[in-house]
Amino acid sequence: MGVLLTPILKREQTSFKALYGKSFAVDASIELHQFLALIRRPDGSLFTDPHGRVTSHLIGLLTRTSRLITEYKLRPVFVFDGRPNPLKRATIEARRRVQQKAQTEYVQAIASKDYSRAWSKVVMTGRVTGEVLADSKRLLSLMGIPWLEALEDGEAQASFMAAKGDVWAVGSKDYDCLLFGAPILARYLTLTGREYLPAKKTSRPLTPELVRLADNLEVLGISREQLVDLALLVGTDFNEGVMGIGPKKGLALVRKYETAEKFPDQIRSGLPDDLDEVRNIFLHPRVLENYSLKMTRPDPEGIIEFLSGERAFARGRVTRVADRLVQSRSKFDSQLGQWIG
Repeated sequence: MGVLLTPILKREQTSFKALYGKSFAVDASIELHQFLALIRRPDGSLFTDPHGRVTSHLIGLLTRTSRLITEYKLRPVFVFDGRPNPLKRATIEARRRVQQKAQTEYVQAIASKDYSRAWSKVVMTGRVTGEVLADSKRLLSLMGIPWLEALEDGEAQASFMAAKGDVWAVGSKDYDCLLFGAPILARYLTLTGREYLPAKKTSRPLTPELVRLADNLEVLGISREQLVDLALLVGTDFNEGVMGIGPKKGLALVRKYETAEKFPDQIRSGLPDDLDEVRNIFLHPRVLENYSLKMTRPDPEGIIEFLSGERAFARGRVTRVADRLVQSRSKFDSQLGQWIG
């Protein structure tokens, strides 16, 4: 879900060509959810293998992620969520209820042949299961793409890596990365096409965009700590927020009162009793400080065996992608050797 800050943030559209050669810590959970939402058959159902195992996420990783590497020389590192913070459990349960409700409404829409409504519901039903996670990690390893598992929130870990300068930006859809201190948030990196917006019953094109933390704090006239307080008013994955307060009203309150402790009682009462507990999730998150981001050589035979041999992907298509990954890596090694020399 993430925190809703769109109305007040400065975003700049970019292109993959402009991002050529950049490195990114990718929020794996967000990307997999988007693959499961958008990579579907015309009737809205997920792609599966002959045994009924979901493969939409594998299609996304193989085709779209490999294209970023081979055509634009982007260097992704996928960061998976660890054990969720106890305060996030309510959000996780709420998401499950939304998915279950959407699944019921999808079946009803199909029965009544309301295919437009069916599609709007089915894109909300994708679940990142343990099998989806295991398959994703396996394919990333075979493709030579580094990945790691965070202690808690993947976005916190990715933001820490970006703040250290180990990667250029965080690749995620959600603005939470800014609260965690990511200097640059890159949105819509691994997807092309359109995103369906259920609330508006419409869709929009997915164009890569950048959100720079320092620029936004300067424009908003607040600090990162105040941005966190603003987010607590609006609602995050760790608290519900205050009813009736959106990002614009929240910004006005933060500018006026400077800190949540000084908010009027009727507003302060809607925030967590222990503000610092939630603040510290963003300002001082639990992260891995030692990790490896080493790229490895792609394993073309392993990719083909996994996707074609086990998951019934078309062998010719998988082979072509695997070959491109190998060629791209070989060219990268050659250029690196020349540069060092």
